[in-house]
Amino acid sequence: QVQLVESGGGLVQAGGSLRLSCAASGSIFSIRGMGWYRQAPGKQRELVASITRGGSTNYADSVKGRFTISRDNAKNTVYLQMTSLKPEDTAVYYCNANIETTDFLFRDYWGQGTQVTVSS
Repeated sequence: QVQLVESGGGLVQAGGSLRLSCAASGSIFSIRGMGWYRQAPGKQRELVASITRGGSTNYADSVKGRFTISRDNAKNTVYLQMTSLKPEDTAVYYCNANIETTDFLFRDYWGQGTQVTVSS
């Protein structure tokens, strides 16, 4: 089995910063893409940022220049550094990873979500 465990969410004032972490564990052979999604109340889940195993990144327009995604392949961990936070960044943030398990099957896995609340 594979688990993704997120940490780092919380309450912050507008203009502040937070760093999210997501560690994958279990029957992992390799991890391809990793990413962060978010879902605000009444809205669809949206991609925030993604990163390939080689380090290529992609960002939603709304977070470009403010958020930075990174990963530590040795630790099977992905990070999201969020700066200049705005109230509209308030959402539940979910970690996603495309993982090849030890039985050589690929599938997407999701974390349980971590709440980020930005007050104005």
